[in-house]
Amino acid sequence: MWTSGRMSNAKNLLGLGMSLYFWGLMDLTTTVLSGSARPLSEGQEDNLSDKLHQRMKRSWVWNQFFVLEEYTGTDPLYVGKLHSDMDRGDGSIKYILSGEGAGIVFTIDDTTGDIHAIQRLDREERSQYTLRAQALDRRTGRPMEPESEFIIKIQDINDNEPKFLDGPYVASVPEMSPVGTSVIQVTATDADDPTYGNSARVVYSILQGQPYFSVDSRTGLIRTALMNMDREAKEYYEVIIQAKDMGGQLGGLAGTTTVNITLSDVNDNPPRFPQKHYQMSVLESAPVSSTVGRVVAKDLDEGINAEMKYSLVDGDGLDVFDINTDPNYQVGIITVRKPLSFESKKSYTLKVEGANPHLEMRFLNLGPFRDTTTVHITVEDVDEPPVFEPSFYFVEVPEDVEIGTTIQTIIAKDPDVTNNSIRYSIDRSSDPGRFFYVDITSGALMTARPLDREDVSWHNITVLAMELNNPSQVGSVSVTVKVLDVNDNAPEFARFYEAFVCENAKAGQLIQTVSAIDRDDPQDGQHFYYSLAPEAANNPNFTLRDNQDNTAWILTRRSGFRQHEQNTFYLPILISDNGRPVLSSTGTLTVHVCSCDDDGMVMSCNAEAYVLPVSLSRGALIAILACIFVLLVLVLLILSMRRQRKQPYIIDEEENIHENIVRYDDEGGGEEDTEAFDIAAMWNPREAQLVVKNRQDMLPEIESLSRYVPQACVMDNNVHNYVLAKLYEADMDLWAPPFDSLQTYMFEGNGSVAESLSSLQSVTTDSDQSYDYLTDWGPRFKKLAEMYGATDSSGALW
Repeated sequence: MWTSGRMSNAKNLLGLGMSLYFWGLMDLTTTVLSGSARPLSEGQEDNLSDKLHQRMKRSWVWNQFFVLEEYTGTDPLYVGKLHSDMDRGDGSIKYILSGEGAGIVFTIDDTTGDIHAIQRLDREERSQYTLRAQALDRRTGRPMEPESEFIIKIQDINDNEPKFLDGPYVASVPEMSPVGTSVIQVTATDADDPTYGNSARVVYSILQGQPYFSVDSRTGLIRTALMNMDREAKEYYEVIIQAKDMGGQLGGLAGTTTVNITLSDVNDNPPRFPQKHYQMSVLESAPVSSTVGRVVAKDLDEGINAEMKYSLVDGDGLDVFDINTDPNYQVGIITVRKPLSFESKKSYTLKVEGANPHLEMRFLNLGPFRDTTTVHITVEDVDEPPVFEPSFYFVEVPEDVEIGTTIQTIIAKDPDVTNNSIRYSIDRSSDPGRFFYVDITSGALMTARPLDREDVSWHNITVLAMELNNPSQVGSVSVTVKVLDVNDNAPEFARFYEAFVCENAKAGQLIQTVSAIDRDDPQDGQHFYYSLAPEAANNPNFTLRDNQDNTAWILTRRSGFRQHEQNTFYLPILISDNGRPVLSSTGTLTVHVCSCDDDGMVMSCNAEAYVLPVSLSRGALIAILACIFVLLVLVLLILSMRRQRKQPYIIDEEENIHENIVRYDDEGGGEEDTEAFDIAAMWNPREAQLVVKNRQDMLPEIESLSRYVPQACVMDNNVHNYVLAKLYEADMDLWAPPFDSLQTYMFEGNGSVAESLSSLQSVTTDSDQSYDYLTDWGPRFKKLAEMYGATDSSGALW
């Protein structure tokens, strides 16, 4: 049968000085194999094999092997021994080990059955190994025993210290908390076997943080240990907690962690003003809601516990000033609530209170959580603009008011103590039509032009008041003028009326309905009266019926109208209104006589067939008109040819001045400069006329230089007249481009803004340059020689 054993010597048992043997017992059931190790016959083997297969239980059961972890010796660690009863010690049995770690972690001597661990074992990595053992006949390789499974368990030693896996910790606790208030629970984990000895039994203790905090040695719960811990005195604490195994005994391993504890704020500090009196000043011209100053109450708390609410609780300026709380900086901002007046009141006193809106009942005994301070405000005088009384004017004036009538007196005064004199005026941007005028000293508003309600019924003007000693101080007031209606417009037809009457019309037939309009707007509404004009009162052809609803009917008085007798009638109608005074006008109704069918539909209103002479047919009339048209075309053609015919120019040598002008190197204005002057006039100066031509294509770029030209220039009279004509034309025409040769260069030199552009006078003295050679150039340069002062021997110009 199989047996197993394990012996651990003193060295393997870490000096315990004892030997242990673990014997494995094998359950042989009903058959016990004994005797010496001898080979079995084939019949015996088959019989044994049949018996083994018939058993329901395993033929052998191994106990567990135990081995300590973390062996540090140099030799392989002996684990145990496998032995078969059939092994006679002669080496005929071969032991084989298989399973987890076989050959790598554990080895077996195939002859003796000794098992050794050849690697360092760590229970925290693996706590047990499952292996299988088998005994074979070394000669035949046949199994001598059935294969059996056994376990090697790794025994724990205290080789792991406790660790805080979640550290370091961060926690907070309200300040002023009672002793024993829970802060946070820390937990340390020991990797050793908790079921074997005290290796994993952890005990907690506090190394740093006393006397403020304590820790439960069993649970690791941290609590406050000191009462009345004040955040304002100390806010942050660093606590070090130790966890030690072996129940805290000597030799146990330990680990530490840090717990950062913050005292959170509570409202335990009342607000206090750092100063009990504030002095402020404000200009009397400060607008409403403008800032006067700021007050602040200090609170040692933070966050919501430091929030402040400011209010005015007393003083003589409660209705003049207001205070608001700035939520970002927790300051009280004093603002102007009503307009100030230095002349009315020069100073104010306010009592300001600052209080915490969020209180905690358990700290009310530390209060009161409010404080007050006094604010003195001085109003400073400024030079204010005039003030109107009242601040708005509404005036009603009839539209027929006479020019110069005072419709309202505007009153303004200087609110300052000096009470300067006031001067009045009208903002002309509010009265572009200049309908009104205001007296400069009295402020009397008068009409300056006739008013017409039908054109402008409302006027909104602005009257200005200026201090005489300080014109920069200007006040203004709005004056609304409503122009009241006066019956000054007579009624008239609503449109042009043109009626048609059939030749077969009967007496009393309606031919037209007329209505009228009136630009006036009487309070009682419009009502018009219609009648025939006096000159048509006894009209034999038509009559009028007033419908009393601002309309009238035009009816035929007779029948038997004929186009060839009279094809058009003009009927004057008198229209009157109900105003005071009554106004009326006469409108004319044009009535055409037309030929109609039996149903009264108009067919033709043309009387041409009745007015043409009997002897002149329509075709003859067309022929006459065609002849007239042909004659008109011929006349226009002849006139056009005469205008296009070129006339010879008779120019004597004295008048041939064009070369003195056109040979200047000047581009002119291009195509758009064709209107600047007539080129024909340069060939014949006699055609120069004082004609002003308005150029609309571009603005002038420079001024004409004619005003700087000396009038005593020596030149030909014709040229002088021509140049003056062109200069006058250019000066009068603001749209003419100034870049032709005559305007730009004709009068350069002395007396010209452009100064000289020629090199003829660039020398310093007259003696440096002689112009006598100009007389040798012929008659064409005679005028040029005269202009540059060439003289004969007698000293006279030639």
